[in-house]
Amino acid sequence: MKAINPWINFNGNAEEAFTFYKSVFGGAFSKIVRFRDLAGPEFPIPEKEADKIMLIALPVGKNNVLMANDVPESMGPTNENENRSKISISAESREEADKLFNGLSAGGNIEGPIGDSPWGTYGGMFRDKYGIEWIVEFDPNNNG
Repeated sequence: MKAINPWINFNGNAEEAFTFYKSVFGGAFSKIVRFRDLAGPEFPIPEKEADKIMLIALPVGKNNVLMANDVPESMGPTNENENRSKISISAESREEADKLFNGLSAGGNIEGPIGDSPWGTYGGMFRDKYGIEWIVEFDPNNNG
């Protein structure tokens, strides 16, 4: 398997969230497609949704891409606080784990403070300020 890439749905603030994620992870967006880019006679887009994100992609790590889109209002709201999933990051060091945990959790709610676990890893979990749940973990015994 080459990679597994998480895809997140947002209610119109995907670009804001991904600008924040880029500030933590670094790098550059590999793709931004707005709904207006797909508009046409067979796919009419309401003007208020034309600038919303159809696809945004941010490469993270060596082989991974974090992706997202805004859900059009016509499809109903996405409950961002009930995605029922977490994005898990395997850090390469305690320092990287701290940097990612502190950066991504800024303005969010920490559910498990970062620290040493009973099973020998260093990690923590939180819900970021956009309602997305994350786990950041460093495993010193599996760093290959």
